[in-house]
Amino acid sequence: MKKTHLTLILVGALLLNACTTKNQNTKDSDSLLNSSRDKEVSYFGEEPPGLIPKLFDPAIVSPEGLFEEGRFSPDGKSYYFNRSNGKYKERTFFVIQYENGSWGNESETDIKWPRFSKGGDTLYRGNKYRNRINAGWSELKSLGAPFTDKHIMGISFSDNGTSYFDELAPPDTVGAISYSRFINGKYEPRQKMGKEINTGTWIAHPHIAPDESYLIWDVRREDGYGGADLYISFRATDGSWTPSINMGDKINTALNESGAHVTDDGKYLFFSRGEWKEKEDGSTYWLGKSYWVDAEIIETLRPKPQSSNNQQ
Repeated sequence: MKKTHLTLILVGALLLNACTTKNQNTKDSDSLLNSSRDKEVSYFGEEPPGLIPKLFDPAIVSPEGLFEEGRFSPDGKSYYFNRSNGKYKERTFFVIQYENGSWGNESETDIKWPRFSKGGDTLYRGNKYRNRINAGWSELKSLGAPFTDKHIMGISFSDNGTSYFDELAPPDTVGAISYSRFINGKYEPRQKMGKEINTGTWIAHPHIAPDESYLIWDVRREDGYGGADLYISFRATDGSWTPSINMGDKINTALNESGAHVTDDGKYLFFSRGEWKEKEDGSTYWLGKSYWVDAEIIETLRPKPQSSNNQQ
């Protein structure tokens, strides 16, 4: 009887382990971005870039060349994007989904410029958010303090929940980046970052690394290449931020570079490049395109540790 009981326990343990392994494998392979077998559909099958940025303009989302920019969900199975100009008198937003082994048809959406939580169950826009529900996404909700009284264009979250966000609204042309830590279930009062970050004008669109080891944002500065440029600052071992670094002439041009983010698989840096054009009536419109580059370019900019022989 004891032997039979022991056998049943062993069989049960093996079945439980098999189920756990299967569930883990399913979870690990659930992302198009991380699965090598799905390389023909991840990033719409586009040839990945090297350390020189290249245009990201997949035919599936840009059949007429009017695609502007977009962002993948963390699992790579949804892509939220917008088109502008041409037949689109106003900027129009779309989503396309990967289902049943292929990308489906696009549909218009009221979700604009989403920023996702780590697991993809929450998306953010400015000082508001939506939760994933059975029917898709909830209505926009307020993030509450300390975000409610500021016009936020860009917001980014680290893995531990700390938020980095800009504060820029016309007629202000300076802007600033602040952060707020998520402690004991609530956000602390915002803290404005130092001059390493907040120097220049049109300071906007922060992207924080998941581990908060670096921050990328766009800003106009006298040492830049023309319009807004992408800059990066690294967190030092003592927790301070290093002097900001212009990301260089491979990234920045005489045009405006802005809105950078690193994909959830950590492989690529996406950003927008374009310029403001003037219409006959004197109004202006944005003419921009999406670019991507190997995220290894970040490591080429990281300051090298000083050896003890070089220290005085």
